[in-house]
Amino acid sequence: MIEALIDPANVIIALGSVGAFLTIVAFGMPMLGGSALDSRLKSVAKRREELIRAKRASMMAQQRSTLRQQTGKSYIAYVVERLKLANPADSVETKNRLAQAGMRSQAHLYTYMFFRFVAPFIFGIATALYLFLMEDIKLDTVAKAGISFGGILVGFYMPQILLTNRIQRRQKAMEKVFADALDLMVICVESGLSVEAAFTRVSEEIEEQGPELAEELGLTTAELAFLPDRRQALVNFSDRTGLQPIKSLVTALIQAEKYGTPVSVSLRVLGQEQRDERLSRAERKAGALPAQLTVPMIVFFLPVLFVVLLGPAIIQSMAAF
Repeated sequence: MIEALIDPANVIIALGSVGAFLTIVAFGMPMLGGSALDSRLKSVAKRREELIRAKRASMMAQQRSTLRQQTGKSYIAYVVERLKLANPADSVETKNRLAQAGMRSQAHLYTYMFFRFVAPFIFGIATALYLFLMEDIKLDTVAKAGISFGGILVGFYMPQILLTNRIQRRQKAMEKVFADALDLMVICVESGLSVEAAFTRVSEEIEEQGPELAEELGLTTAELAFLPDRRQALVNFSDRTGLQPIKSLVTALIQAEKYGTPVSVSLRVLGQEQRDERLSRAERKAGALPAQLTVPMIVFFLPVLFVVLLGPAIIQSMAAF
């Protein structure tokens, strides 16, 4: 066996067989690799077609949704314009209030005026149908008519109440981060940035904490870049927010540009005033806390205290008798 393995002829045959096998493998691997490449190309093409079909379906759905929205908005705009619900004398103030709520487009104005018109009818008719069709309600006709008229009044004031609540929530969200934004603005201005660059940088920094104020700063930056009158851009910033601290900021910036005073000094003074105002608000809330806790203590704590103190004596007295 060993002699057969070490025989030169057998060794040459074995090496030749191995070389032939390696040669076949070397020539066959590219062919195998080509088939794998073709399969990968087919899978990539198939995936591309799937993505294209999904994108087309998404675009078509978005177009249908946009078309429905435009149809509804066009109908609302037609009703508002036909009935002349948008008075030009009052629309400016209404636009300012809608802008303070974060609604700035003409469609928002038409929608608000439309619902101000139809809400009294909707609430009044719904209340009347409920009162006059329900048999369980034992009221006379005069009372039902009075309640229906109350429903009309609720529908008349409901859009204004909802708009006021949205404005107040938005203003509170901006007030919460305005002091920090003013401090960042002071740092940016003192480092050599212009007012536009400071607004841009501050809006980027407070985008997560205060997206409402960041949005207003971004709009102000755009107006400062495109409007010919910088003063008008700053006044628009004040009108869109309706906050007294922002009005003070706008006044300081306008005076600084008019008289050439340093902007950083004015912003630093405003920042100190905002910090003092925030501290005074916290002190007022802390001072009003005892008075606010009086009623809950009387309603919830004193009855329990009386039960704990007088309960055993009452039980003993009842047991004695």
